[in-house]
Amino acid sequence: MIGFQIRERTRKVDAEVVENFRGLPVANISDCMARMTAGGAALRPVREGGVLSGAAVTVKTRPGDNLMIHKALDMAEPGDVIVVDAGGELSNALIGELMVGYAIHRKLGGMVIHGAIRDTAVLRAAALPVYAVGVTHRGPYKDGPGEINVPVAIAGMVVHPGDLIVGDDDGVLCIPFADVGAIYVEVCRKMQEEARTIANIESGRHDTSWVDARLRGLGCAVP
Repeated sequence: MIGFQIRERTRKVDAEVVENFRGLPVANISDCMARMTAGGAALRPVREGGVLSGAAVTVKTRPGDNLMIHKALDMAEPGDVIVVDAGGELSNALIGELMVGYAIHRKLGGMVIHGAIRDTAVLRAAALPVYAVGVTHRGPYKDGPGEINVPVAIAGMVVHPGDLIVGDDDGVLCIPFADVGAIYVEVCRKMQEEARTIANIESGRHDTSWVDARLRGLGCAVP
């Protein structure tokens, strides 16, 4: 039934891809995706300094209800990232200490909650990377409906089951399953370019002549 269904995931990025992207700056990956994809500025890490990389298990749930998140935790494989589209509603927390503890026990890679969380002191100290858009002490309901392993959207960022989810202190990004190879090549190239730029800055050889050229090309008089 549409709106209340559980699907099996048919493909996922492999472990090598997950490890290749682990620790790469999300900002650089975003630049290589034309700066057109993001999970929204409100989606923030609970614990600073964490790194997120893993294949998505998607959940679409009624705001304030976490029944399908519990089921997704049982279905997810080690290293997977639970991605929950709860509409960004903040009235009720969807996860807290117990569910994060269970996710750690199952060796999951992280959780992305487009909604609220609670037990933040515990989650800040936990090893599991968790992202959310808000905090409230009010707990969830467990009545459904909801869907597992269907396409979801968070602030316009579409996530399909098995896509690669990456995150750091700058936020969360989804890399489509079919694009991970090409994007990885582009990110590596960009990292090399930035390393050269940093070296030039440190040695006093950084060329900024492009700024005036760009201004003149846009019709701005440059003194």
